Amino acid sequence: MYPDFQYLLHALTGIEMPEWLSLFKTFGFLVALSFLAAAWATGSELKRKAQQGLLQPQFQTITLGKPMTQLELWSSIITGFLLGFKIGGIFGNFAAVSPDPMGYLFSSSGNLVAGILVAAIMGYLKYAEKKKEQLPEPVTKQIKVYPHERITEIIVIGAVAGLAGAKIFNAFETWDDFIQDPIRSLTSSSGLTFLGGLIVATLSFYFYARKNKIPFKHLCDATAPAIMLAYGLGRLGCQFSGDGDWGIFNTAYIANADGSMRLSTPADAQYIKDMVDKTPFANVSAPSWLPDWLFGMTYPHNVGHEGMPIQGCVGEYCNVLPVSVFPTPVYEFFVCVSLFFVMWALRKKLTGALKMFGLYLILAGIERFLVERIRVNYEYDWGFIHPSQAEILSVLMVISGFFLMLVYKEKDQTFTKAN
Repeated sequence: MYPDFQYLLHALTGIEMPEWLSLFKTFGFLVALSFLAAAWATGSELKRKAQQGLLQPQFQTITLGKPMTQLELWSSIITGFLLGFKIGGIFGNFAAVSPDPMGYLFSSSGNLVAGILVAAIMGYLKYAEKKKEQLPEPVTKQIKVYPHERITEIIVIGAVAGLAGAKIFNAFETWDDFIQDPIRSLTSSSGLTFLGGLIVATLSFYFYARKNKIPFKHLCDATAPAIMLAYGLGRLGCQFSGDGDWGIFNTAYIANADGSMRLSTPADAQYIKDMVDKTPFANVSAPSWLPDWLFGMTYPHNVGHEGMPIQGCVGEYCNVLPVSVFPTPVYEFFVCVSLFFVMWALRKKLTGALKMFGLYLILAGIERFLVERIRVNYEYDWGFIHPSQAEILSVLMVISGFFLMLVYKEKDQTFTKAN
């Protein structure tokens, strides 16, 4: 696995990379890429809906040429101090920061001198900028703002609310681990429950839409394909980093001492039994025409330090799973990106408010429910059934999706050819 860019670039080039590259995590990079993809898809759909007349601009009053306020000045100074304090603290301290950058950001560690210096620079630059723009008499005017012109705000709200919801729901899903170290659990880059993020992000979008007079139903439809695409790309972050979001054991493969993977043999039966213990497992070998890694991976150098030590390994990430697991992030990447293209092809044909969002709920719910059959998750004991949190939410998603597709009516809710 490639938990950070130092590992990734070394694997690609075979050249030893500088230590500072370890600050840039592959998981964070791919999550950021997924949000950029979501911004493109959502912005395109919002613009198309505006051209159809479904979304109207709002008039916003702005005042040009005002002198700088105390709030603007101190906002720049405080922002500059925080940036300088944290970024300055990284230099010369790579070894301590790189294993857990998120933990460092939420800690009290930093560089006080760098914080004061950057605060002074940003405060002065803001003052100079406002002084240059100041007019003898401020001018007030109204401008049109379409929803697609707010795409930066929409994506930031989706990112913040989505990550917060994913962390909160993950805490409930892994309660025993959470209560042992709640701060680390909440600030760690791993441990995210997507469905929790979807719920909190949707609620945040509802209040944002109300505030800015954007029809929530059309915002839901515009974001539906984007969410599917972002989720698929985000799963690559889980795969590349090896963050623990994998499937159940596949005992067809085991790890060698050096971290490589091989087919298991009957002689490995007792070893596998000891490793797997009483946890769920399967035994499925890849056919000759498909790669082994599509059926089992041992995730060497995983970011969660899971498994056994790799012989001869030196560095931060030196663990490998002794028995392979199903690489469910790979499956979800291929499935969700494919479903995005299906939804993208239907977006001009599926008319009627909330129909596209209903389709998303059905497809995403079925996809997640099926992959849960081979994922490692906490299961609730309901006597006759033992569902996971994700399975429960997936069923509710499918039911809600069918309701929006088949029951909810606004006007004409049919497949028609777009103009």
